[in-house]
Amino acid sequence: MTPHPVGKSSSAIAPTAAATAAPSETTVTVMSFNIHHGQGTDGVLDLERIARVIRASGADIAGLQEVDRNFAQRSNWTDQAAELAELFQWHAAYGANIDLDPPGPRRPRIQYGNAVLSRYPIARRENTHLFRSPGEEQRGLLHVEIDVPDVPLQVYVTHLDAFSETDRVQQARQVVELVGENCPAVLLGDFNAHPQTPEIGILRATLTDTWTAADGGGSLTTRHADAPTARIDYIFTSQRVRTAWTRFSTDDPAASDHLPVVSRLVP
Repeated sequence: MTPHPVGKSSSAIAPTAAATAAPSETTVTVMSFNIHHGQGTDGVLDLERIARVIRASGADIAGLQEVDRNFAQRSNWTDQAAELAELFQWHAAYGANIDLDPPGPRRPRIQYGNAVLSRYPIARRENTHLFRSPGEEQRGLLHVEIDVPDVPLQVYVTHLDAFSETDRVQQARQVVELVGENCPAVLLGDFNAHPQTPEIGILRATLTDTWTAADGGGSLTTRHADAPTARIDYIFTSQRVRTAWTRFSTDDPAASDHLPVVSRLVP
């Protein structure tokens, strides 16, 4: 799919000659987006606004964090992954990291976690809970295999601990082990860590940061969306996946408290 043109509302790096895919090569555009359960910085719950941001990015695959599934009144007790998939007529996978008993008879379980939306079929899915210190929120790694034309792509989505660096380091090690030598693979997520932190160093030792791979100049900041000052959202790939370009979208910064990161890849 042709990527959304980069205008004044987006930050991007132009593809280099080496990074641009040849006409015969398979390309896929991926997004990492913490959707804050569909609530924007204006306090408005609007899942269709989230869908518009995803659609405008030109993404073929979106890895989402902070996705509610019948979780609370804050999201109208809806299955947000299913609702977004219905809006796009895409495939969806969900990984629940908080999974609570139903609030009453004939009510669904209360869940909160990560999701994948894909225009291509999802062949398999698995969710693994990550290390958690007592009192910390349960985090997980959602793994799906997607039937991208000519190549099965391994897609991972995660959201590391927000408060404990110790937990994030342990979780990063687990993620690297779980991704292993799978190739081609892409890891999407909110890592709650700046680029110079030990946990990001662990990931970069094995995986490729697409912003760095695309020779991104300047800073990539994704949080807070209305006045971003920190980079905590990333797209990583296995070593043999090439990056054509990486950008973050400010098409509608009020949609969430994070800006989405988008990469065009050659798996």
